[in-house]
Amino acid sequence: MATQYFDPKLKIFALNSNKPLAQKIANEVGVELGKTSVDRFSDGEIRINIEQSVRGCHVYVIQSTSAPVNDNLMELLIMIDALRRASAATINVVIPYYGYARQDRKARSREPITAKLVANMLQTAGVTRVLALDLHAAQIQGFFDVPVDHLMGAPLLADYFLRNGLAEDAVVVSPDHGGVTRARALAEFLKAPIAIIDKRRPRANVAEIMNIIGDVKGKRCIMIDDMIDTAGTITLGSKALMDAGALEVYASCTHPVLSGPAIERIKQSPIKKLVVTDSIQLTADKQIEKIEQISVGPLIGQAIKRINENRPVSPLFKNRFRSREQ
Repeated sequence: MATQYFDPKLKIFALNSNKPLAQKIANEVGVELGKTSVDRFSDGEIRINIEQSVRGCHVYVIQSTSAPVNDNLMELLIMIDALRRASAATINVVIPYYGYARQDRKARSREPITAKLVANMLQTAGVTRVLALDLHAAQIQGFFDVPVDHLMGAPLLADYFLRNGLAEDAVVVSPDHGGVTRARALAEFLKAPIAIIDKRRPRANVAEIMNIIGDVKGKRCIMIDDMIDTAGTITLGSKALMDAGALEVYASCTHPVLSGPAIERIKQSPIKKLVVTDSIQLTADKQIEKIEQISVGPLIGQAIKRINENRPVSPLFKNRFRSREQ
């Protein structure tokens, strides 16, 4: 465990979505996880009991709103309400994976903007700050009227590829036009060119590969996305890249949602390795040989310390491996 942190007013609590990540964050900060119990009444209602005083404390609650998304979201809302009523000085919510983020705009008539609804609910409950990781749409920060610190997973993913010597003769590939900014960020860390897969999506969770913009022949292709859900896009993309003459294909993302047929698709794809973070806790059936998981615990832990000390979080956006080389 890291050296004990000096601020007794800093408290970190974990709910049920990702306790292993919460423990890594607490270890990085140098505090013990707060004592709390989360259980259910016989009718399924959630009951939360905070088992220590938080009066006047700066509290950080770790909770990804991943599957089961509604249960995890409700746990978080109830916890915020409990902390507010217990006179916490600040209630800082750490959401490594922000559920409902893909519903960030009206794509057709009479659709809700659920990402904004979630932001409204969190604020109404009493949150005073949000710390998030790789939001699906950056404008979600503007859905909140409280400060939002938005961390990036690209530096951690870049660390992995650099440490393992995979940046040599590589090209970073965006699976669609919307991910070009993300691909460019990783490409800058790796000092590599980028390519784009031009695809058409006829309906939700169904992607049709059209063509590849950029030179991938004889290259090591590294695909990057913010999340992988059913894995249709990356597996079709990996096949298209190999057909276009790629030497080998790696894939990476911050949030491994991996629902439905995702695992089977990844197993059968030409992807050599899928590199993901632990923003979402992977169940045993998803921990396959092709998937490599790196932790965002140290990154989030450092961010919490910087926020608590009123220091900037922007230095955390840099790539640590490249920084050590320079």
